[in-house]
Amino acid sequence: MSKSSKPKNSAQGKGKGEEPTPEARRKQVLLGLAVGAVMGGVLWYFTQFWMWFPSGLAVGLATGVIMKPPAK
Repeated sequence: MSKSSKPKNSAQGKGKGEEPTPEARRKQVLLGLAVGAVMGGVLWYFTQFWMWFPSGLAVGLATGVIMKPPAK
């Protein structure tokens, strides 16, 4: 069996730079929720269907969690 030529660090999925702080991560999630609330409100206003508001919040929350905030 041949050994992998990749170093063990790359298998962990860590990118370049430092990991974001918990404060930066929290800010990113709250920003995602705020953007989702605004988009949900805009869609609710134009479509007159109130279920777009929770959908916008869910998309904003998912975006805030998935996106990696910039490291300081």
